[in-house]
Amino acid sequence: MKIAFQMDPIGDVDINGDSSFRLAEEAQARGHTLFYYSPDQLAYQEGRITARGQDMTVQRVAGDPAILGPQREVDLADFDVIWLRQDPPFDMHYITATHLLDRLKGQVLVVNDPFWVRNYPEKLLVLDFPELTPPTTIAHDLDTIKAFKAKHGDVILKPLYGNGGAGVFRLDVHDRNLTSLHELFMSFSREPLIVQKFLPDVSNGDKRIILVDGKPVGAINRVPAKGETRSNMHVGGRPEKIGLTDRDLEICAAIGPLLKERGQVFVGIDVIGDYLTEINVTSPTGIQELERFDGVNIAEKIWQAIEAKL
Repeated sequence: MKIAFQMDPIGDVDINGDSSFRLAEEAQARGHTLFYYSPDQLAYQEGRITARGQDMTVQRVAGDPAILGPQREVDLADFDVIWLRQDPPFDMHYITATHLLDRLKGQVLVVNDPFWVRNYPEKLLVLDFPELTPPTTIAHDLDTIKAFKAKHGDVILKPLYGNGGAGVFRLDVHDRNLTSLHELFMSFSREPLIVQKFLPDVSNGDKRIILVDGKPVGAINRVPAKGETRSNMHVGGRPEKIGLTDRDLEICAAIGPLLKERGQVFVGIDVIGDYLTEINVTSPTGIQELERFDGVNIAEKIWQAIEAKL
């Protein structure tokens, strides 16, 4: 098959941690050809969806993960699969890309389905499952956020469309910074904030569960660094081997059928204790860590699911 990857600069990836690299590596091993382009090279041209990029051969060489051919323009309708793998922020640039790729529906399999990626941002899809999530408020208005904090005391405040642990604050019962933080966020963004009741179980880790076509295939535990609330590996969280509990399986059973129906082939959900906190569909990570811990070829499972759809 002809596979295109829409992703951030390929030269910057960590060959031992990047999930996009691992997906490309497995595709190449299965005999598929690869094409790489960055999101800013996606275009609509008189009825065609095009991209300017390069043929790619990936290699597990630190600092030199890909051999790229000459730049050329392609019609994306000529491909079999397009991977939407650019990282957030989930801003208008990202949303526009989903609109353009959505125009290829019926011609090319775009993974994950861009229509539902656009309508299922990480921190909003969980609102469909209030019985699985901690108490949550999404608001722009400071008084609404203050009322939520007064009710729950110890809370997590973060940008609604952020990622990688950036801009995440824990405000405990003694904190006096809420108003100042609200002013700070509003000074550079019009986006609402999301506030959730703090879950003490985060000290034991934030579990990332990988689902392939709606089915759980394993999990890693991300443990916060000492003195840190955030467990994201971008900010020093430590990955650990962990299994799936009955509660994890209950959560996956509740959300899995919807993910499969909406074309979300590769999804990473975040679970703290007994609670679902995020459903990551834009550019989930964790494949390589899970493969090392469990000795299972997760990238192969993802490609098997994609090949079955074709």
